[in-house]
Amino acid sequence: MREETTALVDGDWARRHLDDPGVRFVEVDARRSRRLFELGHVPGAVYWDWAEELCDPIRRDVVGREALTALLSASGIANDTHIVFYGDDSNWWAAWAYWVLKLYAWPRASLLDGGRARWQETGPLETGDAAIHQATTVELPELSRELRAFRNDILPRLHDPDLALVDVRSPAEYAGTLIAPPGMSETAQRGGHIPGAMLVPWDEVVRPDGTFKDPSELRALYERVGVTPDRDVVTYCRIGERSSHTWFVLHELLAYPRVRNYDGSWTEWGSSVGMPIERAPVE
Repeated sequence: MREETTALVDGDWARRHLDDPGVRFVEVDARRSRRLFELGHVPGAVYWDWAEELCDPIRRDVVGREALTALLSASGIANDTHIVFYGDDSNWWAAWAYWVLKLYAWPRASLLDGGRARWQETGPLETGDAAIHQATTVELPELSRELRAFRNDILPRLHDPDLALVDVRSPAEYAGTLIAPPGMSETAQRGGHIPGAMLVPWDEVVRPDGTFKDPSELRALYERVGVTPDRDVVTYCRIGERSSHTWFVLHELLAYPRVRNYDGSWTEWGSSVGMPIERAPVE
């Protein structure tokens, strides 16, 4: 009997399923990390590049259905495969992949708690290039908007008490003194934050080893700033990867019923003509 799929799995679960043909481990990172994958990864895992394979760089959009179908097939993933994502930066990019698969209604997906860093501490590791798996036939539905927010969804509701905007960037980005973290190329024309947004930096939800904090701690973290399950919640950051991490916490770990990720995030909002912004520092 197949185990029930949970959104978060730990290293013990992963080690028990390394040889499970119904499970595929997928490491997701930016281009800079492929060499790290070759130096050591989950045995049997495949590698997905966030920028090249999970985004449409021409349209500044998530990957299209045809391209994602081809990627899943080449990775040996069938419609009934349980995908376990993991990666660098406490699973930023893995959370993006998870969120994108949920936009396509993928039923069986999880994050590996702690990501690459935690797995490297506990192993086992496999070196070399990604595993080659037999291609599959995959069918995906049309892309859904249910878990995704757009700029024009937010703009008319800036003063709506039923809407909770969660800015997951650093305090300096929120205040407008920093537009993008050092080394990040995607920027905006102006600094600041969306009016009324509450700052809850993404890194406050993880422990030093990158694993997620307990649900009671996470719940208290958001409720103290008024982000409660009865509100419509929209997360955002700079380009959508950190906010997909927070989306995962709120939607999957805390089971908030209405959470969307605004992946246009600050690169769109801070560059659009006439958009209102605030620059008040964090109190």
